[in-house]
Amino acid sequence: MLALRLLNVVAPAYFLCISLVTFVLQLFLFLPSMREDPSAARLFSPALLHGAFFLFLSTNALGNYVLVIQNSPDDLDACQGTAARRALCPPPSAHFCRVCARVTLRHDHHCFFTGNCIGSRNMRNFILFCLYTSLACLYSMVAGVAYISAVLSISFAHPLAFLTLLPTSISQFFSGAVLGPEMFVILMLYLWFAIGLACAGFCCHQLLLILRGQTRHQVRKGVAVRARPWRKNLQEVFGKRWLLGLLVPMFNVGSESSKQRDK
Repeated sequence: MLALRLLNVVAPAYFLCISLVTFVLQLFLFLPSMREDPSAARLFSPALLHGAFFLFLSTNALGNYVLVIQNSPDDLDACQGTAARRALCPPPSAHFCRVCARVTLRHDHHCFFTGNCIGSRNMRNFILFCLYTSLACLYSMVAGVAYISAVLSISFAHPLAFLTLLPTSISQFFSGAVLGPEMFVILMLYLWFAIGLACAGFCCHQLLLILRGQTRHQVRKGVAVRARPWRKNLQEVFGKRWLLGLLVPMFNVGSESSKQRDK
């Protein structure tokens, strides 16, 4: 349990460090390299468009990250305490999390990167956090590939060029052909690629469970759920104004769980 509580602190710090490093690389390396194009129009320069799009992705990723932490799942005070009191919780929607030391409603899983449980109140923000984190990482990888291609004069036309970039760069780094900043960017390319694919896969998995009206906790326990139309399941999590919540992080976009909580 001590290791899990330590991971609950280290994982958010790791995510924030990666976000800070990504922002610094975008601001001081990738954007200045795009300003060197004199033929581009000032209004629609690559640097301006790239900066605006990356700011949109990072703002939504960090905004939903904060909302996941702020919108903790419903805390059932009556179910806390002894095992006899927790037995009164309505299964299968309630679950006692040992890391958080509380009972949460419609528990899905405990996310160590946010240090919080994912449930009825923050599921929408968690999915959007995974979506925009995946897009921000993959977009940063594309910008980093363009930067490395220009600095080191490497062509990525061949499909295997990206896979062979790391071992080739390591050998060139020790021989002095590749400098430290370029090598750091190359390592970040693979880190962005891994995080982007992981978040995209996790987002798709969570959406599939929502369409089926299930949570990960119910799947692990083998709990059967009531069959409902997939549109009803989506509306329960994302609400009717789902497009507004997709573009701008908001506390309430009309989700069914929010309405039931406000009554």
